Amino acid sequence: MDVRLPSSLTQVLAIEDASQVGHARRIAQKLAEQLGFDATDSGRVALVVTEVASNILKHASNGELHLRALPGAVPGLEVIAIDRGQGFDVDDCMADGFSTRGTQGIGLGAMLRQAQVFDVHTDSRGTVLLTRFYPRQAAVKDLRLGISQHSLHGDPACGDAWEVAIHDQQLSILMIDGLGHGPEAEHAAKSGCGAFGRQPFADPLVLLGDMHHDMRGTRGGAVALVQFDGAQDHLRFIGIGNIGATLIGEDKTRGLASHPGIVGLQYRKVPTVNYPQIAGQLLILYSDGLQSRWNLRDYPGLMYRHPAIIAAVLHRDFCRGTDDVTVLVMALETLDD
Repeated sequence: MDVRLPSSLTQVLAIEDASQVGHARRIAQKLAEQLGFDATDSGRVALVVTEVASNILKHASNGELHLRALPGAVPGLEVIAIDRGQGFDVDDCMADGFSTRGTQGIGLGAMLRQAQVFDVHTDSRGTVLLTRFYPRQAAVKDLRLGISQHSLHGDPACGDAWEVAIHDQQLSILMIDGLGHGPEAEHAAKSGCGAFGRQPFADPLVLLGDMHHDMRGTRGGAVALVQFDGAQDHLRFIGIGNIGATLIGEDKTRGLASHPGIVGLQYRKVPTVNYPQIAGQLLILYSDGLQSRWNLRDYPGLMYRHPAIIAAVLHRDFCRGTDDVTVLVMALETLDD
């Protein structure tokens, strides 16, 4: 598997009244067409978006749809429905024709058949429902990666940036939080991404030095670098500044320690930290737009859901609302085809 994923903002569609259901359907269908979906595949997207948006209004009165293009050899579309309602019984709602509030009642089971990837987490704090779509004839292995990235107040410029590179069993992940927010913070973050893009699998200390060089003259920023070798079951981490990093396993949670400093301005050289035998664990990276006092184990079963669900739940419940915010969740597992 060879993949390069560039940073991109999550598109947010508010669902607060009936007129926004049709608007969401049109936006999602148009995005699917832009990604190369034919009429049948775009229709699958439109059907599911209409149902989940209607469900938000009827069960929770308001919520959001989060849309993201999924780049790759076969482009896809991710649609996540998010609300703060009272939740529901998943087993009941998997039946076709089941509807408690007068929607089309195509059922979660039917949604599962319409989308190549489907998952849901629901409890008394609300529901997050994930669907991912690809052209129906495509053979695509889902990448168990979830990202929720939002700029402050919907600004088109975002000071957070992330990059993901995969080659065979090698994974390299970057997250940068440019100081402040707005265009100057975005420029700092993009400068660091440029250095990462040239050689994402270089030694982390070399990469950090290259980013420091390229970010000089900018505001600078916080940087976290993660490299995972699936064949050796080994992870390397280095962090400068206030980007949070956590490994979550079946029996324990470990924070990955960053060091003080600002890449592009000044930081003390520090060694890379090594973590062996971490396959099967979750890696979570997040900028300081997210509160740090969260515990995934407060949400029974959430750690076993798709990483995109986990990222959306954390953003929903712990976004500070005072800065750009990015949450990246990756399941550390076999990466080959």
